[in-house]
Amino acid sequence: MSADRSPFALQPVFQELTADDPREIGGHLLYARLGAGGMGRVYLAYTPGGRPVALKVVRPELAEDPEFRARFAQEVASARRIHGLFTAQLVDAGPDAATPWLATTYVPGPSLQQVVQRFGPLPERTVLLLLAGIAEALQAIHASGVVHRDLKPANVLIAADGPRVIDFGIARAADASALTGTGLRIGSPAYMAPEQAMGQAATPATDVYALGALGVHVAGGTPPFGDGPDPAALYRTVHEEPDLDRVPESLRELLRHCLAKRPEDRPTTAEVIAAARNHPAVGGRLRFGEDWLPYPLTSQITRHADLPQVPAEAARPGLDSAPTVLGSSAGPTPTLLAAAPAPVAASAAASPGPGAVPGPGTSPSPRPEARPKRALGRTALIAAVALAVGAAAAVFVLDDPDPVETATAEAPVSGSAEPGTPPASPTPTGSPGPARSGPATASPTRPAPSAPAADYTADYRAVELTSADPGYEFDLASGTVVPTDSASWYVGRTDGEFLIPESADSYIGRDAGLGLAECLQGLGSRPSARLPFSAVGARGAFCVRSADGRELAVVRVLSAAGADGPVKVSLDHYHRNG
Repeated sequence: MSADRSPFALQPVFQELTADDPREIGGHLLYARLGAGGMGRVYLAYTPGGRPVALKVVRPELAEDPEFRARFAQEVASARRIHGLFTAQLVDAGPDAATPWLATTYVPGPSLQQVVQRFGPLPERTVLLLLAGIAEALQAIHASGVVHRDLKPANVLIAADGPRVIDFGIARAADASALTGTGLRIGSPAYMAPEQAMGQAATPATDVYALGALGVHVAGGTPPFGDGPDPAALYRTVHEEPDLDRVPESLRELLRHCLAKRPEDRPTTAEVIAAARNHPAVGGRLRFGEDWLPYPLTSQITRHADLPQVPAEAARPGLDSAPTVLGSSAGPTPTLLAAAPAPVAASAAASPGPGAVPGPGTSPSPRPEARPKRALGRTALIAAVALAVGAAAAVFVLDDPDPVETATAEAPVSGSAEPGTPPASPTPTGSPGPARSGPATASPTRPAPSAPAADYTADYRAVELTSADPGYEFDLASGTVVPTDSASWYVGRTDGEFLIPESADSYIGRDAGLGLAECLQGLGSRPSARLPFSAVGARGAFCVRSADGRELAVVRVLSAAGADGPVKVSLDHYHRNG
């Protein structure tokens, strides 16, 4: 795993404003920091009418450069004319302010870079829809006389209804600055076209090349010329052929066409859209329906749609000095907004009190006190901003093993009571379970009553996830990978065993064909107190049931790379009816 993967993945969504941050810019109240990068700093802000926006303030050294300011004003004027459905609309800007700024619509979803980093390569159909949507965004951008020049996964946000391209034209303004010769790099080498690498003029075909490089990254998990040092990546871009070995074969022709060395040999954006539409994987229809994204990603985006709201009259504690106001010359001192922590996933919310029945999005069991802790801290799931400032992050790639057959008979457990009659609660047996290792842990003393498989309904099936190292766990409620200590209904791991909530019970299956019926039967007759790797096996399976019996997950191990390496699993999640 790359050394900078974990810090990037664990960045909080909303960072508290500091005493040095302004509290209002151009009439927009600032709520929190969203990120910072080479171009400037991005804030979550609200318009006077209460709509959220992503507001970017350029770096002070750029603001002092007359050439940059002139080009920035031109690019803002051009951006106002861009109204593509797959772009983040420019809402307001202050090109003549002491510190130039601009605001775009806030997009509730992660960046494409964050998506690939967390979930790995995306399905073929999703990749085609992304290529078509981004190509349509580029059409709108190019029609206004703008070339993006820095199209990359960090500059594409993923919303429930399709992608949004951000930061268009800003790279051109920065490129005009004399500061580009003193350490401010414009563009991302992994997605730069050969003409950019050689210092030649950028054209719409330059953006098509970047779209092809982005497509390779999304479909295969890594850019076409690797993600090594910048000079090496630029050399390979100019002199070598792209590596498409990890890309599905049916996508290679289109992406290779986009990555042609000569701009005139690349397809137009219209041709990219047509090629995506005619691909068998989309059936001749490009439609961003509810199923255009994999389930775990869809559920995560749904959470991000609910922004925390802060009363306008709430004052920020601990700041005695008067707030700074940018972009306005006069007017009353603005009311400060109270800082709030980043929103956490519903599954990480506080557990219900004794006797409470978990509702949708709540955890079935409290965080166990005895659970091993890692120095990672509780963090929010990654959300997105309409002007995300992308810091380059390495992508972790796993070889995809042969799929494991998961079909099993879902018949009621043998010997169960007749329909409508609750079965008797089983008594834990004293029979020895699988081999155990590590510190002793008490066996579950109150397993939930068994129930026929027909009493359970699947929430999701065969969701494949990868935990890169013990710092990541599987959030069973949402079917996602989250940092350790981020979920309450989870499967985590140490260097020698899988971890589950202390109040849950588990059962280790005979093989990867473990199904719901066998799981329920095993939980009632041979529950396991612990889940050591040696007992589960490299291609084994186990199931986990919450203390109240309402939640149940089947976990099949697809691949494992040592105690500290990545572990890939397939998850089924069920809830009990009634």
